[in-house]
This record gives sequence, structure tokens and C-alpha cells, in this order.
Amino acid sequence: MKLCMIGTGYVGLVSGVCFSDVGNIVYCVDKDKKKIDSLNNGIVPIYEPGLEEILKRNRKAKRLFFTSDLNEAVKKSDIVFICVGTPTKKKSNSADLKHVFTVTKQLKKNISKYKIIITKSTVPVTTGDKIEQILRNLKKKKLIDVVSNPEFLREGEAIRDFIYPDRVVIGTDSNKANKILKSLYLPIIKKSSRYFKTSRRGAEMIKYASNAFLATKISYINELANLCEKIGVNIQDISIGMGLDQRIGDRFLRAGPAYGGSCFPKDTRALIDVADKYKTDLSIIKSVIKSNNQRKITLTKRIDKILNNRLKNKNITFLGVTFKPNTDDMREASSIPMINYLNKKGSKIRYYDPSGRKMEFDKLKNVKFYSSISSACIKSDLIIIHTEWNAFKLLDFKKLVKKKNFKVFDMRNIYSRDKMRDLKIDYTSIGR
Repeated sequence: MKLCMIGTGYVGLVSGVCFSDVGNIVYCVDKDKKKIDSLNNGIVPIYEPGLEEILKRNRKAKRLFFTSDLNEAVKKSDIVFICVGTPTKKKSNSADLKHVFTVTKQLKKNISKYKIIITKSTVPVTTGDKIEQILRNLKKKKLIDVVSNPEFLREGEAIRDFIYPDRVVIGTDSNKANKILKSLYLPIIKKSSRYFKTSRRGAEMIKYASNAFLATKISYINELANLCEKIGVNIQDISIGMGLDQRIGDRFLRAGPAYGGSCFPKDTRALIDVADKYKTDLSIIKSVIKSNNQRKITLTKRIDKILNNRLKNKNITFLGVTFKPNTDDMREASSIPMINYLNKKGSKIRYYDPSGRKMEFDKLKNVKFYSSISSACIKSDLIIIHTEWNAFKLLDFKKLVKKKNFKVFDMRNIYSRDKMRDLKIDYTSIGR
């Protein structure tokens, strides 16, 4: 099939590359010409394991194209995916849909034969209705069907999630569109995965409900970790014991920093906004947002306590600053408020992250990126393991740090407390 992906951000780029890899002709469109030029030269603008290799393979096979010409790409395609950003609006919790509607208005001018218009961007319930209203003349002529097909790709594991999805959700009441989309997804739904058709509003809601529930699990286990620390219980034992119950499951029950990234923060806020518009109180989700914001403060205060409230001129090393491993995404990473706070208190911050230097810290005087773990740690008073990259799981701290009285704050519970005690390392972890 011939597909058009509008937007080459995380969702559009990964989906477009993977669709081409299962045999489709894919046109990826973006108004950012510099990004398009880079992609045409095989340069991937995001850190996602395996993506660059697949992109180059399908570019070579002439199944994958990058262009800034939206009109031409739409004309050549049978199915059009809207994959533009839907960030939180400034001064409100609502999702900013200006890019979605701008694209929709452009589509209005370029459709003369039947096409399926799909929202893959995460959008509030009824957005599909509004898109259809903008394209109402095309709908009357039966030239379009507007469908919701939310993505469930985890950063760092997106390719695997695309090829082996837990489910493919299609929101439509059109038998024609459903038949075509089932055929499109056949190469991956054959692999023991599930294809689930529902209403368009139902599909939109499934995405928000899923992310809000996962965010709830993270906040829940983080709050329990606070209690476990005070009563002398290991939070990891609690997580395992809970997770063995198939009704609960063990995923997203790992205590650590606040959740961040491109989805959970904005999607929980947007769900609250939708509920408020319909005069429904989602008190649990409101509590999750409050708890997650508090988590950043709680762990920052812990750093204060570890260093006996003496932060000035202390050499503090962050190992990992992204919100999770195997991604370069810094959106709402808890390292940002932590490092800003420590910098204001006069600490000297060093950081190393396998995905490279971060512009978020470039303007801070006493915050410096180091290109290796050893150079970042060598003079540290405190090492903070913020992100559980594999590179941080087997470190010999005594060899890395050329000081006697350094400390380690393991925010991801990677290391054994007993072994660290045997090594006589001043070690702090989460919920243990």
C-alpha cells in the first residue's frame, strides 16, 4: 500500500520506517526542510536502537521517501496518517491541536479520490469528529473516512513494539476502511497479536486511559517506596510479590524517579482537561499528577540529606539524564529540575549520558557534559544513577572515583545494598 506519514517526529518516523520495512511504499512529510535533508542522507534525528539501519535499508529499496511537499505525498498515497505533535498548551492542561487542524485544512485541498485519514497523534476524544467536520464536503462525496489508530510505542523499544504489538486499535464505523486497515496490519497481526476495532471515540479514549493507568502504577509504587523506607521493607520484594498476581502484573512497578517523557505527563493532563469539560471528576488521575510532581521534590531533598545539606562546591555526577534508557528524550525528565536546583545551590554538576550532550544544560555555568563515565566520575563527592542504561550496571566505583569518601545515590536500585556495604561504599537506594 501507499502511505503518507505527516510529521517525522517520534511517532511518524518510527511508524513510517517500520511500515516500509513490511513492504509498503511510504512518504514521510515534514515542513522542516533541514530535517528532511538529513533523513534523505540517512541521518536519524532521534536516538532509537535499530532505526537508522532499517531506514537506510528501505531508502535503498526505494520503499521509503522523505519530502516537504505535502500535496504531492498526499496525492500519491492511499492512506494518510496525521502524526504531528500535540503538546500541552501553555497556561492550561489541554492538548494543543493547532498542528492537527492545520494539516487537516491542507488535506482539504488535495483529495480527489478515496483516502483514509488516520489520526496517529495522541488526541482528545472528539478530535476525529472535528477533523471530519473540517472535511465534511469530502465526507459527503465519500472520498474519505476519518479513523483513529493510536500508537503504543515505547521509546527505546519502538521497533519491537511495532512489529510485535500487544494490540492494534482501530476506531471507525466504516467497513471499507476497516477492511483496508486490517489488510495493512496483516503482516504484524498474524504474529499472535490482536487487532481490535472499536468506535473512533473509543480508540481515542483507549490511548489516554492506557497512559493514565500506567502513570498511576508508577506513582503508586513510588509512594509505597517512601513508606517502605520508613518501616524497613524492601520495595523490590513488594513489587515482585504484587507482580506475580496476573491481575496486576509486574511491569511499571519499579520504584524510582518521577515519570517523564513525551506521553505520560501531557496525556494525564489532557485527560483531566477532557473530564473537566464534561464535568467529570477524575480524582485518581489528579492525585497521580500531584504525586508525580511531588516525587521530583522528594528525591531532590534526598540529595540534600545525603550531602548533609552542604551542596555548595560539591562535585555531583549524574549518570544518565534522559527520562528512561535507550532514548535521547529529555522531555519532562526529572534530572532537569534536580540539576537546576543543585546548580542554584552552588554544586558543580558533571553528567554523562550515552545519548550525548543535552542543550537543556548548556546555559548553566557549573554543569558540564563528559564524554565518558570515568571522566565524569573521577572527582565526584556524589554519584547519582538517574537512568538505568546498561552501561551503568557493572561499574567499579572504587576504580572510577579518585576520592575516599564519595557517595552513591542509586535512583534505579541497580546495585545490591549488601555488596555495596561490603565494599564500604556509602550507598543510598530507593525504598530499601
